Amino acid sequence: MELNGQTAVYGIIGYPVKHSKSPTFQTKAFQHLNINAVYLPFEVKPEDLEKAIQGIKALSIKGFNITVPHKEEVIKYLDEVSPEVEYIGACNTVVNIDGYLKGYNTDAYGFITGLKELEPSLEGKKVLVIGAGGASRAVIYSLIKEGVDKIYLANRTIQKAEKLKLDFLPLSKFVQQIIQPITLDQIDNYLPESEIIVNTTSVGLKENDPHLFDYSKINKNQTVVDIIYKQTPLLKVAQEKGCKWQDGLPMLLYQGAKAFQIWTGKEPPIDIMEEVLKS
Repeated sequence: MELNGQTAVYGIIGYPVKHSKSPTFQTKAFQHLNINAVYLPFEVKPEDLEKAIQGIKALSIKGFNITVPHKEEVIKYLDEVSPEVEYIGACNTVVNIDGYLKGYNTDAYGFITGLKELEPSLEGKKVLVIGAGGASRAVIYSLIKEGVDKIYLANRTIQKAEKLKLDFLPLSKFVQQIIQPITLDQIDNYLPESEIIVNTTSVGLKENDPHLFDYSKINKNQTVVDIIYKQTPLLKVAQEKGCKWQDGLPMLLYQGAKAFQIWTGKEPPIDIMEEVLKS
């Protein structure tokens, strides 16, 4: 991945972006495969996004990731998007082909690849998904593609969950039966039959955040995933109960590995990238 023998440039744009773990593990992957490339963080304010995309073309930056708050807004500045971006409504990976920008969403791939380390077969499963934002849309897209039986979609405002369901109707003729919007207050009613619990909200990032539901009602046969990159109060209870559990690092790892593959056409060094993430 070189430009006339020069170092190729990749990066991530967001606001803020200094907390991102992507530069560390992507750079290590380039080094491991002897690819002459660097991966840099670019802090871009929302009002500067269009100018930043123009700059990416002008500077021949070969590819980039997008993080909050740009994942939805960036789509309008791209030349083409993949099918999953159209359904999810968010893009987190872009490849620059001689000024032609194509967008992908590797979050869905990252989530489902991580989850299948715990649950190799998802067909017919009942899943409680908490939150109806951008991350939730990627999670739900991947679950539907894997053939789950039911998704109880819990959100503070049920209208947002219902809109998400409507947006996904073209994806499968069974979406009407698969997705059931509920409020957070109704979680207790559907918790016993939920085999997998997924938190896609930011609740739990701070230790004093209120619980999303009564965590004591989790049972040891359930699998619990929180896409936050730490052991949240939800995951602590899951661990105490003896559940299978997972934080957000596998999703981060696999979405980044997929982006690396899209950019370079090479098999990503997963073990190396994971080692860096966990160090």
